[in-house]
Amino acid sequence: MATASASASMVAVIPQVRISKIGGGDRGVKSRISVVDVKRCQNNAITGKLCAPRTSLGFSASRRSWNGKKGSLRTHSMKNDMLRNQALLFSDRLFPACPAGSFKQMCCYNIRRQRGSFVEPLTTKYSTNRTTMDVLNNKSDRMFAKHHNVHCAAVGPDEPHAVSTTWPDATLEKQGVSILDPEGRSIELEDFMSYELPSHPKLYRGQLENGLRYIILPNKVPPNRVEAHMEVHVGSVDEEEDEQGIAHMIEHVAFLGSKKREQLLGTGARSNAYTDFHHTVFHIHSPTSTKDSDGDLLPLVLDALNEITFNPKFLPSRVEKERRAILSELQMMNTIEYRVDCQLLRHLHSENKLGSRFPIGLEEQIKKWDVDIIREFHERWYFPANCTLYIVGDITDISSTIYQIQAVFGQAGLQRETNASLPTEPNAFGAIANFLVPKFSVGLGASLSQDKLAIPDQAKFTKKERHAIRPPVSHNWSLPGINKVADPPRIFQHELLQHFSFNMFCKIPVKKVTTYSDLRNVLMKRIVLSALHFRINTRYKTSNPPFTSIELDHSDSDREGCAVTTLTVTAEPQNWDSAIKVAVHEVRRLKEFGVTKGELARYCEAVLKDSEHIAAMIDNVPSVDLLTFVMENDALGHKVMDQQQGHECMVAVAGTITLEEVNSISAELLEFIADFGKPSAPSPAAVVACVPKKVHIDGEVETKFEISSDEISAAIRAGLEAPIEAEPELEVPKDLITTPQLQELRLRRKPSFVPLDPDSGSTKRYDKETGITQRRLSNGIPVNYKISHTENQTGVMRLIVSGGRAMESSEARGAVVVGVRTLSEGGRVGNFSREQVELFCVNHLINCSLDSTEEFICMEFRFTMRDNGMRAAFQLLHMVLEGSVWLDDAFERARQVYLSYYRSIPKSLERSTVHRLVTAMLNGDERFVEPTPESLQNLTLQSVKDAVMSQFTASNMEVSVVGDFSDAEIESCILDYLGTVKATYNSVKEYNPCPITFRPSPSDLQFQQVLLKDTDERACAYIAGPAPNRWGFTVEGHDLFESINTLSELEQRLELSKSDNNAGEKKQWTSIRSHPLFFGITMGLLAEIINSRLFTTVRDSLGLTYDVSFELSLFDRLKLGWYVISVTSTPAKVFKAVDACKNVLRGFHSNKVVERELDRAKRTLLMRHEADVKTNAYWLGLLAHLEADSVPRKDISCIKDMTSLYEAATIEDIYLAYDQLKVDENHLYSCIGIAGAQTGEEITDALEDEGSFGVEHGVLPVGRGRTLTTRPTT
Repeated sequence: MATASASASMVAVIPQVRISKIGGGDRGVKSRISVVDVKRCQNNAITGKLCAPRTSLGFSASRRSWNGKKGSLRTHSMKNDMLRNQALLFSDRLFPACPAGSFKQMCCYNIRRQRGSFVEPLTTKYSTNRTTMDVLNNKSDRMFAKHHNVHCAAVGPDEPHAVSTTWPDATLEKQGVSILDPEGRSIELEDFMSYELPSHPKLYRGQLENGLRYIILPNKVPPNRVEAHMEVHVGSVDEEEDEQGIAHMIEHVAFLGSKKREQLLGTGARSNAYTDFHHTVFHIHSPTSTKDSDGDLLPLVLDALNEITFNPKFLPSRVEKERRAILSELQMMNTIEYRVDCQLLRHLHSENKLGSRFPIGLEEQIKKWDVDIIREFHERWYFPANCTLYIVGDITDISSTIYQIQAVFGQAGLQRETNASLPTEPNAFGAIANFLVPKFSVGLGASLSQDKLAIPDQAKFTKKERHAIRPPVSHNWSLPGINKVADPPRIFQHELLQHFSFNMFCKIPVKKVTTYSDLRNVLMKRIVLSALHFRINTRYKTSNPPFTSIELDHSDSDREGCAVTTLTVTAEPQNWDSAIKVAVHEVRRLKEFGVTKGELARYCEAVLKDSEHIAAMIDNVPSVDLLTFVMENDALGHKVMDQQQGHECMVAVAGTITLEEVNSISAELLEFIADFGKPSAPSPAAVVACVPKKVHIDGEVETKFEISSDEISAAIRAGLEAPIEAEPELEVPKDLITTPQLQELRLRRKPSFVPLDPDSGSTKRYDKETGITQRRLSNGIPVNYKISHTENQTGVMRLIVSGGRAMESSEARGAVVVGVRTLSEGGRVGNFSREQVELFCVNHLINCSLDSTEEFICMEFRFTMRDNGMRAAFQLLHMVLEGSVWLDDAFERARQVYLSYYRSIPKSLERSTVHRLVTAMLNGDERFVEPTPESLQNLTLQSVKDAVMSQFTASNMEVSVVGDFSDAEIESCILDYLGTVKATYNSVKEYNPCPITFRPSPSDLQFQQVLLKDTDERACAYIAGPAPNRWGFTVEGHDLFESINTLSELEQRLELSKSDNNAGEKKQWTSIRSHPLFFGITMGLLAEIINSRLFTTVRDSLGLTYDVSFELSLFDRLKLGWYVISVTSTPAKVFKAVDACKNVLRGFHSNKVVERELDRAKRTLLMRHEADVKTNAYWLGLLAHLEADSVPRKDISCIKDMTSLYEAATIEDIYLAYDQLKVDENHLYSCIGIAGAQTGEEITDALEDEGSFGVEHGVLPVGRGRTLTTRPTT
């Protein structure tokens, strides 16, 4: 499935805020406001909670091939959640810049926080007695003067597609007073707040006579591509008792049985499908045309969707094939995270089907359905009036698109009448947006000919009506005054759980956001939850807190038809009661005292900064993100706006809020926690604790963990009864390096640019084709930068330090990874406290992350160009390099985190299996797994500091920057803040790390098994073997360019490249085999071909698995690499699945690659490259190692020639790459993991090297519904 980038260009006014700290998110809910995760994952920022999750880094992306969590993620959440989380202003951090390609989309609850926008500070604008707006002086009133410029899509009863460029009369003139008149100040605030928000001006809605709704949104990102999604409004909650899983079954059979869909595969199109509680979605991402096609491809795309949805072929052979696949998928999904999600939903929605009717279904029922039963369900639900078609992409002619929709789907209603009836449950809340508008012919004037689109008179529709309410369930609300007696806390205990988690839910109706008043309330909630996040983070982070994370989420869920506020607390089991007390105590403190004036000004200003910046990104949002966004918000009934409309509306409401109103919202939002147990307070919808069965005591002994509902209730009451005090104001630094300090540094260090190499004498190398500039500072630090305007007023910067975990000595295993985590935990630089550094980042919308890999230490910054954001980011980088503060308590927290990681390994089937495989293949090298308890015990604060800072030498570093800046701006920052870093050429400590080797073969460890005791059966397997690195070096020390007789030509090319940047172009090279990126390119194409064959054979033909993948880990600095095949299956089939995977891998000489396979692989990778090259983050990866001595073969040609290298690769080249993979029995390693009734103690006993390699650490389920939606069909 194509993963949505963080993006979306519409402003939906959707009450969804998220401020979460570590990875576990509520992926099943539309959004979150989460508050504080103190012990962050390793990739969190040095500034603490102000850093976003790590994006795919060019030098470390391959590490995630060892993820080991294939079964833990739900299907479409990988796309939709990326979209959601990055749509939210307060997503994982408060205000960092978002990853490249992220959507620039606003919702009232989620004006995108990743990209900040700047307006004048609002500090002076807050008055505790403001009741009306000052038209002359208030910023919001200046917004009023521009209301007539806000475009609205007026969808009326007669003209469903008409677009108005003026505000409705009721808005421009109320009771005879124009808001453009200075006298308009007399308009009362409540009158203005009742006005409707504007609608997106480019959104076209329509309905065919057979009832099919359609939505069209033109968007040119990416160009010449279109997204078409068919949403069928049926899901698992529509199934009867004996049909549990049948909606998902039909999705599989209809999608994979479509021949017309298969015909699109050769065009470069991608397609997939998923099933949820309330809908089934089939989607196709396609080019608008191809070189081989005569015209528009959209009709073929629509025709494929028509066949999938309304004319599937329910062949018995296909049904049986998909039955096997789904049974495998069911076992694959059944991770402990999935089971926790199910438990949370069972208690939250105990009164309706959402608590029991999960999309994957029940195994015993899936096994027995025949074709007739499946067809009957399809006929009952798959009809035009129960579907909505979404088309978003590079569409130039709306009229033509509507004609194509009519031509393809207009006859879909001509079907035999059926007696099936649709049950309806009237419900006042959660209704889907009303698509019932007249047919399109009246709204487009002369541009459409009604007779062209008319349905033949003789056609008779059997027109059914879909549900008015989605999902069709009723809820028991948590509202004040109901006097409902709260159920006691529920406890879910399982042997595979490692941590304690506590969830307290409040469930209320969705409040549609359609007016200025609604938007205003959303803004105030964001401010409240931002304040709570920061308070807990700063108050407890400087000590050793009793909790791992505390999150407060507020979510609108179209999947569940309700809004849910959730307090989630995670902790080590021995600290559970203290963690609960801290969480409820801080909630009550905020509820009673409210936010301070400083917090109100700070967070409101940050929202507006972000909003303005998002508005500037209006033309850079990928279509897939827009489509997902529209789909979700239509289901919730929220008004959808574009970014500019959203920003202007947000400015309008921001100037009207008062401290009293914000604190009133705070009291209402937090009442179910702060007043828990009081008769007047809303009763929680559910309180659920998920706990382990056994815990470690005193670090060694494992004993039974016991807890009761009464003890949990007592901890809540104790926390609420603790004394509270008001929050003090904090002083926020404007600069980390003042102007006098900078001047003194420049005088002392005398920064300058020096020649890039001794021979040329040139201090600047600029490549016109790529726009890349290379520089080197007098202190030895090399810098690459590229000016890019694709992401307006935004920049990204990455510091790469060669070394990483590979430099850990045998006496200090784990020193680098623990040291990097210690810096992140501390968060202090110079004389500034952690709190001050975090607020500095908040004010400047900086996202900073620090991470370590096997090869490198990396620090990444995302920033806005407004209000000197880039200079602020460079200041922070300078302070980290020059003034990092190493703290004992931060070191202890970091060490405890890795100890917890180790203890969680035996409770995860995937991690245990991966760990066993990696340690066997790499001969027990601890640098590629988590450090053992013994290694952690041997570390000291000084040893981890030395291990990290010894690598931070000027000649060992490289800085790359990409963004919307000028040469003058970037070079000024480089000289001022990088050039003034102290030169440390000769101070680097010389390490002689142990060489990295594969275990000598043959070995009795080449095939292993892991048995995990569990209540349910599952199985997974990993197959791995050696490969070269990206530049043609092998672990044996061989240079593969020698073996293909092109080494001399390669050396000549590299020499010319260094002496003259364009000289390499003056010679016609005889073969791409002399290019330094030859093996990187051909290995990538080979991986695509292997993946395709694995799916076709192991999954589709043999039915042995649902999920199988091949991934390469090609290092840059280390002279080795490896491949890994991951496969999930059942205990009965997993051994056959492993054998089948091996046969596919070894069968390339007997089953030769054909041109069709190679062409498809080329198209896939080239399309990916063409889409990604428009993002800053991708360019940041391309720039990595251009001037790194540790990666000598990378030069500018590796960027410039990438497209031509893909195009020029031949089948013979692919076999040159394939022959470098060690796939014979002497080199191949495999490990099978089986969970079930078998005894699992052998996992713990056999853990000689604790930890897991390259996984997201910990079996720590946080959130609700992350794992429930079915996985992508393909």
